[in-house]
Amino acid sequence: MRRRDFIKAATVSAVTWPLAARGQQPERIRSIGVLMPYAKDNLEGQARLAAFIRELRQLGWTDGRNVKIEYRWDPGDLKKAATEILTLSPDVILANATPAVAALQQTTHTVPIVFTQVADPVSAGFVASLAKPGGNVTGFTNFDYNIAVKWVELLKEIAPQLSHVAMLYNSTRSIPQLAYHQDAIKTAGASFGVTTELTAWEDIKNLEQAMSALGQKPNTGLIVIPTSHTSAEREVIISLANRYRMPAMYPFAFWVRDGGLISYGVDLPDLHRRAAAYIDRILKGATPSDLPVQLPIKFEMTINLKTATALGVNVPPALFALADEVIG
Repeated sequence: MRRRDFIKAATVSAVTWPLAARGQQPERIRSIGVLMPYAKDNLEGQARLAAFIRELRQLGWTDGRNVKIEYRWDPGDLKKAATEILTLSPDVILANATPAVAALQQTTHTVPIVFTQVADPVSAGFVASLAKPGGNVTGFTNFDYNIAVKWVELLKEIAPQLSHVAMLYNSTRSIPQLAYHQDAIKTAGASFGVTTELTAWEDIKNLEQAMSALGQKPNTGLIVIPTSHTSAEREVIISLANRYRMPAMYPFAFWVRDGGLISYGVDLPDLHRRAAAYIDRILKGATPSDLPVQLPIKFEMTINLKTATALGVNVPPALFALADEVIG
């Protein structure tokens, strides 16, 4: 090779090699924060996350390969847990339930947040509207008006003598979605000839007193307002409802697996599965303000036959046929 040609070839190599090397560099590993307002050993929380992780893999994201997922499980100091996640500089955060989103929103207005299990994100102040969230938050709500109709309808069908329904909720925390639930249940109750009332409780002693008073009222049933606080005390609530032989409607299947009579509600793992698609889109450049809040699309009804027998409730065959799960 002539010296002139050698120099030319060497010059080309010097210019192109760094470009080629840069082209072969691995992509930056993205970061996802996950905030769960439960203890780490909470089986329901683990099942929801498992659905989320499976769907992420289907979308091409694998923890430890092209994405790093940081988890914080904290049923106590959510503000601290939210701050810890944000110090890790995540690209996007998955937040489960209203308290987790509220804690994050107090800490950041820039990091994208995708929520699950928020009943009324507009009243909670998380988004401007369902169609146009308008900020750094969007996600998947677990409630729409028709669920309240089904709660009253199914409770009346399983206990036709019911003429009054108490809506049970914990009053120690602000519940932005309470008015939404109350209005929906009251409207549904009127269409089935059922009167309704709000029944608040603050602690276990107060809860026992409230349930005892309800148990003295004939033809009274119960609808439990879904919140993280009522879920935490579900064993006590279920035990009291069964003790006072009150037909009770619960918001999710795990209440019935724990001994409740009947539930109708959103398939919560499915909400988390769907949330993975929004996480994927945000990691690829979308912003929460461009992603409308999604309503639930998959519901499940669960009946506990053993509890029904103990309460003297005759479950109509039609309900058995419709149930997604029958226990006992």
